[in-house]
Amino acid sequence: MSARLNYAKAFPAGLHAVLGVEKAVRESGLEASLLELVKTRASQLNGCAYCIDMHTKDARAAGETEQRLYALSAWRETPFFTPREQAALAWTEAVTNIQQGHANDAEYESARQQFDEAELTKLTIAIAQINVWNRIAIAFRAEPGDYKPSQKA
Repeated sequence: MSARLNYAKAFPAGLHAVLGVEKAVRESGLEASLLELVKTRASQLNGCAYCIDMHTKDARAAGETEQRLYALSAWRETPFFTPREQAALAWTEAVTNIQQGHANDAEYESARQQFDEAELTKLTIAIAQINVWNRIAIAFRAEPGDYKPSQKA
């Protein structure tokens, strides 16, 4: 499968806006490791090979373990994730799969036990943001495999 078009070249202002939200998420104060787990999990749910490739590489470069990355799709069945990470992953699934229950009250309450209002808003925007990237990458068939993490990861 090859890329359909170069979306960055086709609409630079749109890409700039999406990158602005990405920067705000990255600088939000949420743990970088948590954000990579959320990005990877949403990408798994959406079937975005490009983003799974990118975010597992970024996570490993930042010190994430292979064990946790391999178990991420079955995170509820493992002891590898903290309560805060579990709440974030459950909220990621609820928001990403919004058509399956509209982010139910139980998942919201679980997330609120681990995140204050500002943090939960930041987390929700981070989840929405990776869903935007997933949809762009899937629609235009971004090719996985060549991504390399930056030295700062």
